[in-house]
Amino acid sequence: MLANAWFPHTFFKLSFGTQDQVAQKLDALELNITEPIIRFRDTDKTLLRRAIAAQDLRDVVSHLRRYVPFRLIAPFLEDQLAGVSRGKGNQLEVAIPAIANRCFNSDKPLYRFDSEQHNRCQAVIIHPAWASYLEEHYGIVRGWAAWEWLTYMQKRNPSTPAIANKLFMPTRRDSLTKQTDYWKLVLRSQSLRCIYSQQVIDPSRFSLDHYLPWSFVAHDQLWNLVPTLPEVNSAKSNNLPSNEYFAQFVTVQHSGLLATREALTAGRWETQIEPFINDLGISALDELLDVQRLGNAYERIVKPLVSLATNQGFSVEWRY
Repeated sequence: MLANAWFPHTFFKLSFGTQDQVAQKLDALELNITEPIIRFRDTDKTLLRRAIAAQDLRDVVSHLRRYVPFRLIAPFLEDQLAGVSRGKGNQLEVAIPAIANRCFNSDKPLYRFDSEQHNRCQAVIIHPAWASYLEEHYGIVRGWAAWEWLTYMQKRNPSTPAIANKLFMPTRRDSLTKQTDYWKLVLRSQSLRCIYSQQVIDPSRFSLDHYLPWSFVAHDQLWNLVPTLPEVNSAKSNNLPSNEYFAQFVTVQHSGLLATREALTAGRWETQIEPFINDLGISALDELLDVQRLGNAYERIVKPLVSLATNQGFSVEWRY
């Protein structure tokens, strides 16, 4: 549970709601998460789970076991639980083990407990009929659960972009080959300086920085990518840059648009810059080539996103 929650809560900074205990427990852990752990091919989250397991989890496990197994089974036993208080106190948790065991064969709840005493339950026993169903229809059940989780998280993060891409650890990061080729073309036609370090960028050795962190926008659109020195990009990580870099960021983007407009055919250029038109709310191609109007478009889109990312907990005012 903690490993599954780590990426949306800690990496993507999503809110689980003020009452969610898993997020609160994650915040209480002293995890040292280094780059190898965030491996997008590690679908089992082996290293992340190992890092969490190395923590003292007695308080976490005790708290979650006190409520989760009993609340989860409650919808299967609604008739039998009529009259049992669902409010504060532990009436529900105390009553459920005996009821689940008594109705196991007749009502077929998802599972029962290894003890009828709430404070002695150590395990759950899946009903054989449900075990067969889950084994046969696992894909359907998982898809349903993912949809319900998406709905839950969307309600708690209504203004956050790309929620659907932030619920699970990405299995891979898309290649930036096309975006790199775009900026190579620009750098071959003119000299550009890194907006953060002011050093001249070598066309044969540069990285692409997500001005708004990838872990916030969850996309690789050209309008948010800017060439930097590799060491600068590494230092910036997923921080929000200081506003002092904004004007130069727009200037470099404008230079890129002008350079590629000259180098590419009209059809290829319009295909390349389509994300600028769509995402920045620009109505005409000429606006892209006017640095003032381009800057206004960036101002309208980027500044509110910076505020939202700040409210979500991304580090702000990063400077090189």
